[in-house]
Amino acid sequence: MIDNSGWLDNAQKTPSPNFNERPAGEVPRLVVIHNISLPPGQFGGDYVEQFFTNQLNTGDHPYFSEIKDLKVSAHVFIKRTGDAVQFVSFNDRAWHAGRSCYLGVPECNDYSIGIELEGTDTSDFTKAQYLSLKEIVGAIHARYPLTRNHMAGHSDISPGRKTDPGEKFNWHRFRLELKDAALEDQTDKDQTAE
Repeated sequence: MIDNSGWLDNAQKTPSPNFNERPAGEVPRLVVIHNISLPPGQFGGDYVEQFFTNQLNTGDHPYFSEIKDLKVSAHVFIKRTGDAVQFVSFNDRAWHAGRSCYLGVPECNDYSIGIELEGTDTSDFTKAQYLSLKEIVGAIHARYPLTRNHMAGHSDISPGRKTDPGEKFNWHRFRLELKDAALEDQTDKDQTAE
C-alpha cells in the first residue's frame, strides 16, 4: 500500500513544495492527527490542496489573506468523502506540527507523519474518514513499525497552542477499529502460512 519511495498507492498524489529531508538517522516513529477546513468551518472544494501547494487565491475569502504567507503541508489529507490526497512522501519531513514535543523529544516534524482530516474541532468526522484513516494508518504501521505504538493529536504535541483534532475525534473508536484491523491482518497472515 506504501511504495519504497513513501507514497500511498491508493491516494491522489499532489506534491507540495513545503517539505524537506528528515534529519540524518530520523525515521517515522509517530503519527499525528490534525483537522483542517478552508475557509474555516466550510467543507468541500480544493482550498486545502491549494493551501498546501502555495496556490491559494487570497481574493477567494478574507481569511486567506491571513494565511497567505504560511508554508505548511501534511503528508496526507483525508476529505469528508474518505478520499485521500498525499502531498509529501512519508520518507520526507512535512511541515505540519510546528513547535512541538512528544515524550520529551522536540521538533515532531523530524520524526512524525502528519495526517489532516477535513473537519473542525466541533464537527463529527465521517464514517468514510475513519475507514480511510484506518487503512492509511494500518499501511503506515506496516511500512514504519516504530509508529505502531505512537499516535497523538496535534493538541497533544503542541498543548496550549493547538486544539485539533478536537473533542469530536473519537480516539476510542478509532483505536478499537485499528486494533481489530491489525488482528484481522495477523489472522490472514497466519492462515496463509498454514
